[in-house]
Amino acid sequence: MEHEQYQELVKQVSPKTPHAKRLVLAFVVGGAICALGEGIAQVCIALGVSQQHKRIIVPCALIFLAALLTALGVFDKIGKHAGAGTSVPITGFANAIVAPAMEHHREGLVLGVGANMFRLAGPVLAFGTAVCSLYGVIYFFFLR
Repeated sequence: MEHEQYQELVKQVSPKTPHAKRLVLAFVVGGAICALGEGIAQVCIALGVSQQHKRIIVPCALIFLAALLTALGVFDKIGKHAGAGTSVPITGFANAIVAPAMEHHREGLVLGVGANMFRLAGPVLAFGTAVCSLYGVIYFFFLR
């Protein structure tokens, strides 16, 4: 079988991906997550929380909720349908840390949860730390 014939066969047999539906779901769910964050911010304002503290509370609350929903198995079900709508906001980061930990929790707290918690997010954190450190050095010596 030639490569072109194989590609044509794969195209015929593969299920069609509803791109428009996925795009709309990602937009709606991502927007809902952002609206939830704005709602938390408005509650903070109504309670008289300072601007500085509000900037800390909102991401922490979103991360906590995403981690809790991941631990309960709900976040992955939402993400299955919403795709990038759940992975792009800060909630995707929380999911990336908690999901591997939950998969290995039966192996114990140290060798299971601790060793696997940063499996997916570890390289991202290492890269981010390295880039921020490099930027800090450049800023200190050249841009001050």
